[in-house]
Amino acid sequence: MIPLRTEWQAVTDTGLVRQLNEDRFFASEATGVWAVADGMGGHARGDWAAAAIVDSLAAMAPTDDFDALLATVADTIRSANGRIVAEAAATGSQMGSTIVALVVRDRRFGVIWAGDSRAYLLRNGALHRLSRDHSQVQELVDRDLLTLEGAATHPLRNVLTRAVGVAEPLELDMVTDVLLPDDVFMLCSDGLYGCLSDQEIAAELKRIDADDAIGTMVAHCLERGAPDNVTAITVVATEPTLLHFGSLSAGSMS
Repeated sequence: MIPLRTEWQAVTDTGLVRQLNEDRFFASEATGVWAVADGMGGHARGDWAAAAIVDSLAAMAPTDDFDALLATVADTIRSANGRIVAEAAATGSQMGSTIVALVVRDRRFGVIWAGDSRAYLLRNGALHRLSRDHSQVQELVDRDLLTLEGAATHPLRNVLTRAVGVAEPLELDMVTDVLLPDDVFMLCSDGLYGCLSDQEIAAELKRIDADDAIGTMVAHCLERGAPDNVTAITVVATEPTLLHFGSLSAGSMS
């Protein structure tokens, strides 16, 4: 079966309050991996921790097998976790980062994450959150002690229960599914969804082919004060056109 095509866009912005952008992103259509890492605010060298994860992903050896690629991404994140833990111990400083990664191969996709950076999927007009925040407020929501509306403004909303670089071993969560034509994914740091509702995110992703949806979302965050760094990646899966298919066929015969 011919793989689906993927097209992506990425935007990162320091925001209007922070002095430093501690967010980092990774995007490789050739590898089939995209990721957003959010250096832990308030901790020393959060930008270094986020960069360490992204640099590790960039150094991965490519593979065409979905399961092997998914395992490689997970192992790479765990390796970066060990590196950050060791650096923190050596320097006597605290540092860490969230991570959310999308893996696409063989008409399948997987999402791997630790922390509260999120992965969304717009499919058939409906928005699905693929990741579950590793945060104290999410645990309260899961126990029916807090509503989603209350979680958005809760004073502990930024307190994480899991992140890369905090301790060994690192536990990662993962979901996998079949990739369908016209699936639209978005990976983002909390600086984006902290300013926009799921309804607003869905409305922008629905018109992603007609406009710069991701840029518009970041602009909305800036209009609302952007108290945190804002980073997002969108990835759209589409069927190969006959022209692209013909080009691939001709190339394979030469």
